[in-house]
Amino acid sequence: MDIVLIAGMWLDGSAWDLVVPELEKLGHRPVPLTLPGQGDGDVTASYDDQVAAVLVAVDDADGPVVVVGHSAACVLAWVAGDARPDKVAALALVGGMPSADGKTYFGFFEPVDGVVPFPGWEPFEGPDSDDMSAELKADVAAGAIAVPAAVTQGVIRLSDERRYDVPVTMVCPEYSPADAQEWVAAGDIPELAKASRVDYVDIDSGHWPMFTRPTELAAILADCATD
Repeated sequence: MDIVLIAGMWLDGSAWDLVVPELEKLGHRPVPLTLPGQGDGDVTASYDDQVAAVLVAVDDADGPVVVVGHSAACVLAWVAGDARPDKVAALALVGGMPSADGKTYFGFFEPVDGVVPFPGWEPFEGPDSDDMSAELKADVAAGAIAVPAAVTQGVIRLSDERRYDVPVTMVCPEYSPADAQEWVAAGDIPELAKASRVDYVDIDSGHWPMFTRPTELAAILADCATD
């Protein structure tokens, strides 16, 4: 099955380089995306451009597709499930969660000169990055891409309630499945509270398991394609 891979903020498609061969070994066709404004050099790209790129990848898939979102890009995966509920067979949300209609895509850091640059590792100290070596952190930071403000300040639009019938796997890295279940039960993730099926899977990693646990992550994603 085709598995569309969408990395989070500041990352391009190469973030999945260690996961791709593992998925191929398991018999799947990984499709890592480099999003507009996030690795293709387009400084004018918008959130809507990124959504369009994801939908093109879904539409180009041969048959049903699994869409994987990481971190902020879990929103893009969720939007794909909303826009293509008949084509998206499953969603995997890695270290992130969907937001509701009308919310801002990524409002955690303020733009600087029209972009949101990687803020360094200080905001991610602790469980987010404890499993990353100093060398890995340096490599990731060196390749980090400043994302256009028109992407981060985009408005999420959802319109088809059939998205709630798409099976979801919450891949829980720096937090536990129990934590995620508590957030859903408390109403902190209203979109997932309405979902018909949500599975919670633990992975012993920080926020970026594609770098530190690629084999384990690939196995989890492959399971999403075979359920």
